[in-house]
Amino acid sequence: MKRLFFKFGGLQLLSVLAFLSFALNVHAAGSNPLIFVHGGAGSASQFSSQAMRFTSNGYEQSQLFSLEYDSSFNVDTIPGVHQRLDALIAEVQSPTGSEKVDVMGHSLGTYVLQTYLASPVRAANIGHYINIDGYPAASLPGNVPTLAIWAGIGNGGHIVGGTNVTIEGQTHVEVATSAQAFAHMFEFLTGNEPKTTDIKKAKRHHVSISGRAVLFPLNVGVDGADLEIYEVNPNTGQRIKAKPHASFSIDQTGNWGPFKAHQGRYYEFVIVREGQDHHIYRQPFIHDDHFVRLLTSEVGGGVGGNIDVSDQQTNLIISRDRELWGDQEFGNDLILINGQNVVNEGNSPLSNRTTGLYMNDMGSDGISDLEFPDPYLHSIPFLSGNDYFIPASPDASGKIRVNMIDRGFAGQMQEFNIPDWPSTNHRVTLHFNDYVQGDSRPTQHAKGKYFKKKHH
Repeated sequence: MKRLFFKFGGLQLLSVLAFLSFALNVHAAGSNPLIFVHGGAGSASQFSSQAMRFTSNGYEQSQLFSLEYDSSFNVDTIPGVHQRLDALIAEVQSPTGSEKVDVMGHSLGTYVLQTYLASPVRAANIGHYINIDGYPAASLPGNVPTLAIWAGIGNGGHIVGGTNVTIEGQTHVEVATSAQAFAHMFEFLTGNEPKTTDIKKAKRHHVSISGRAVLFPLNVGVDGADLEIYEVNPNTGQRIKAKPHASFSIDQTGNWGPFKAHQGRYYEFVIVREGQDHHIYRQPFIHDDHFVRLLTSEVGGGVGGNIDVSDQQTNLIISRDRELWGDQEFGNDLILINGQNVVNEGNSPLSNRTTGLYMNDMGSDGISDLEFPDPYLHSIPFLSGNDYFIPASPDASGKIRVNMIDRGFAGQMQEFNIPDWPSTNHRVTLHFNDYVQGDSRPTQHAKGKYFKKKHH
């Protein structure tokens, strides 16, 4: 077929068919704003990759939102969370003029949303509902069109009257953040298949980055802290300049940014408080990301308050919004700290759903034990850790190399090189991406007692 072109004002336009396709896609992608509600011990971090995929497929950043709450319910209640969702929906509807919003929840977030939709008045504001590996239902929640996505490895479930999809070979958190899940989400919300399930690299040199610095798992802002952002040398982790690339004062909202990051460069985010600097390292940014979450705890409190520290050791928190697998015959993840793999069947069986590993020298005796996980850390949902000694230098002039080789991405590797911060006054978090470019290929199925095929 010949390509048809029209000239308008001296400009050559796309063919009629291509133009109509583009226009229809933009309209479909722009129909309703979308609000994500996380699960237990979660945050908007579990929405970050999907948000970048949505904007890679025609959504505007201004259409994407997240409701965060204290999933331990020490500072929140379900009625209180529902009231905040009321306020967020009203806030979203006002500038966009949208009659309805779409909502999606993961795990505990599906309970939050299903109980919210039980109110006909509230359900009237919702256009579509996505239920991600959470609570089943005997009927459509609020009689709202529903997509229920279930992890193929897990307990499964069913929502009567909804569209039920099981993604084989994926686990509970992974099914919220994977490219395969996104394809189902996008088509359900827009009626169209996505043009890509990859996160598209920005065409410009700079990308816009923003988020929140919050106390885990309360999701309240680190009020009174300062956030400093440094560009670092990828080979050493040392700061390229003594002056921060950007800095922000954090209040009770926890909000910071946006700042312009150079695409593909490495950055260190430092939450600065009296008595402690918390250094958080991220993989290079390739796309605008407005759901970056920097998780910490009170100085001397939270999980960190139960971990031994000394000037001779570096303590590491290693996180990813996709479970680590350590007990499979084939297809485990590898995390190498200076060449030593620290993911194993003790700290990362599928049953533990490990997304965060703490590596610290228990008793500060210089002796490591990777055979058995730390009982305290292993008892916290989605966390685990080991007694593992990583030497530190007083001025953090040394280097620690940490590599991740993912089970499902054809052996592609992510790497951090960071300074060996002494743990007395420094905490260190490494956050690996839950995706790589080209991750739309099927994930390898797990073998073993936790794998059961589901039919819906």
